[in-house]
Amino acid sequence: MFRKILIANRGEIACRVIDSARRLGVATVAVYSEADAGARHVALADEAVAIGGPAPKDSYLRGDAIIAAALATGAEAIHPGYGFLSENPGFVDAVEAAGLVFIGPSADAIRAMGLKDAAKALMDKAGVPVVPGYHGANQDPEHLAGAAEQIGYPVLIKAVAGGGGKGMRLVERAGDFTAALASAQGEAQTAFGNPAVLIEKYVEKPRHIEVQVFGDGTHAVHLFERDCSLQRRHQKVIEEAPAPGMTPEMREAMGMAAVRAAEAIGYKGAGTVEFIVDGSDGLRPDRFWFMEMNTRLQVEHPVTEAITGVDLVEWQLRVASGEALPAQQDDLTIRGHSFEARLYAEDVPAGFLPATGRLEHLVFSESCRADTGVRPGDTISPWYDPMIAKVIVHGPTRAAALAQLARALDDTQVAGTVTNLAFLAALARHKGFAAGDVDTGLIARDLDALTAQAAPPLAARALAVIAAAGLEDGAGAGFALWAPLRRPVAFTEEAAIRVLGPGHVSVEVGGGAHECILRPDGWWVDGAKTGARFHKAGGVVTVFMCGAHRFDIPDPLDRAAHQEASDLTLAPMPGQVKAVFVRPGDMVEAGARLAILEAMKMEHTMLAARAGRVAEVLVEAGGQVEAGAALIRLEEEEAA
Repeated sequence: MFRKILIANRGEIACRVIDSARRLGVATVAVYSEADAGARHVALADEAVAIGGPAPKDSYLRGDAIIAAALATGAEAIHPGYGFLSENPGFVDAVEAAGLVFIGPSADAIRAMGLKDAAKALMDKAGVPVVPGYHGANQDPEHLAGAAEQIGYPVLIKAVAGGGGKGMRLVERAGDFTAALASAQGEAQTAFGNPAVLIEKYVEKPRHIEVQVFGDGTHAVHLFERDCSLQRRHQKVIEEAPAPGMTPEMREAMGMAAVRAAEAIGYKGAGTVEFIVDGSDGLRPDRFWFMEMNTRLQVEHPVTEAITGVDLVEWQLRVASGEALPAQQDDLTIRGHSFEARLYAEDVPAGFLPATGRLEHLVFSESCRADTGVRPGDTISPWYDPMIAKVIVHGPTRAAALAQLARALDDTQVAGTVTNLAFLAALARHKGFAAGDVDTGLIARDLDALTAQAAPPLAARALAVIAAAGLEDGAGAGFALWAPLRRPVAFTEEAAIRVLGPGHVSVEVGGGAHECILRPDGWWVDGAKTGARFHKAGGVVTVFMCGAHRFDIPDPLDRAAHQEASDLTLAPMPGQVKAVFVRPGDMVEAGARLAILEAMKMEHTMLAARAGRVAEVLVEAGGQVEAGAALIRLEEEEAA
């Protein structure tokens, strides 16, 4: 076993690797950017080395700096985590050339699976079923259109170097193919520097089921499947293992296909073989096809660990240090069911816009495993993915595990930034999802219902009024002559309180009065126990009670009138200006592209709120801006 390893990553995966390494007695070295100097993974590691500026290209993508840090600290091996350099074969070559061990597959294995078209050809040769399609080198539009006709509509156009849904277009009829092809190729060129595409048959009711594999360079085993069908815009939201509705015949067929895929490229370490499955007629062994192989540990690996009892990071360290596979196929069994929900700092009502902010308060349920890279007081940085944590549960059955997930999400407390917590809780209670009737289109079909913002319950509103008045700890008195004094409270709606005694308050809100009593087990409202918890910061009160209920408390001394500044286009978050499309004097229509802002690994197009003439361009491409910064100003509209 290694004595010391360096982790070439950050956030929750770096913390996750540190946990397993510490349990094995292996010392760890963290690397960090300027933005991560105070990060949790830095605090957890035995040693930490600064490697550059906050942008990934200046730090976590600097393979030379990472290798230098490993050599300087005496690390024997480098664990890549996922993302950044984890699937970069050039980095693997450089690590090994420096005399270090790369904890993962060989550079050749990564290259073999790096391009979707070449990988599919390789898998077809290895006897792994692939989706009917065209994966050839001829990129002539007429040739590709003919291939689409031969495959049969609907078809998917996909970038060969793609990922995250970029360079992907669904085409349902021949007349739309040419425009969709040009759009996909343009996006692929921008995102990956490679405009080449492949054409595949579109599966009508697709499910995304993947198989965890682990190899020693010659032989491989599979650790069963995960269902990752619950997606939004090709990004996974909730994952589970095993897949609902899976039959023994289907599991055997998929598992062996995944093993053949791994052994065909001499795979070493943890990897995932992803399949697209036609779920329109149940799960059948002749209805699954290879999509791609992720040559690294996956974000959703904890659900596999939960149902198998295997620590996949431990296996990675053991096999990379020269040990044999820790188990054979017959040794592996499934126990119960597991779910993982990805908790993000994002503004769901604003279209899932990534958010920043300081985590003023962060508490996870004791009933779940929470893999996180942040702590209370940490800031969600605009430089990286806005994930706060992965909430993982395990139960004896799927229904029990899903009920645990819903409860764990309800009990999770986050304040200081907006999150997708309510959205995840709505998914956990979705009737179709509970029934196992899942496909990749479920969220899109029911998006309005899943993102609907229900009014906070009266009990939560009453408690928020108490917190706004500063009485959440039960202190306070308010008697005047012979009757309790009625005191108006600045709140989001008309509200008032009467203090009847210590820990005894009458709250007027929502058109009625509610008796609130603080008992040893917390606040009771109208005779019902609430179990509520409070958090107050910066004029915001959050009541945690079967979810989080946020209330922006108005400042009664702030009389300034707030009016919409439709002349200004403002940055919705901190980020880098990637492009500016207008100059002073230009006329623009409503909805015209003004600029592109890159933040949290995503590009956001800034659009004109109205038609008009550009008065000022206040930024330039390459500049960094803060949230709320003015980007473009239009000339004032003339009064009618």
